[in-house]
Amino acid sequence: MAEKFITEEQRAKCRKVADAFAELYELTDVMVADAGRFGFVRLQWFSEGEGFDSAMAFSDSEELFEELWRIWYEHEVLTPVLGTPLAELDYDEIFQTLSKDRQEEILEKKRYFIDLCKDAFG
Repeated sequence: MAEKFITEEQRAKCRKVADAFAELYELTDVMVADAGRFGFVRLQWFSEGEGFDSAMAFSDSEELFEELWRIWYEHEVLTPVLGTPLAELDYDEIFQTLSKDRQEEILEKKRYFIDLCKDAFG
């Protein structure tokens, strides 16, 4: 019998996390696929004829959450400053240049994702 790399409990939790970030898949060149016994795979940077340039497997829902949050955060922080000198800063430095209202919106969005995934941790 083939070795399993993800438990059924973690599979359900990872599915919940993947579903919570559905809006991310519309915003960016990212998707999460259920890879059966191997867990869930984050695929990124698609090009026709080449496929996805980056793939990372997850069998832990908290690690998957952190990866998807990182991608969402980077997209929201970097996209508005592309083509400006601010784009040369690291993401947290860019975050500090945002208005306090925008910073709070981003932090609220993390709380929103955490609430969607609350049963997927622990």
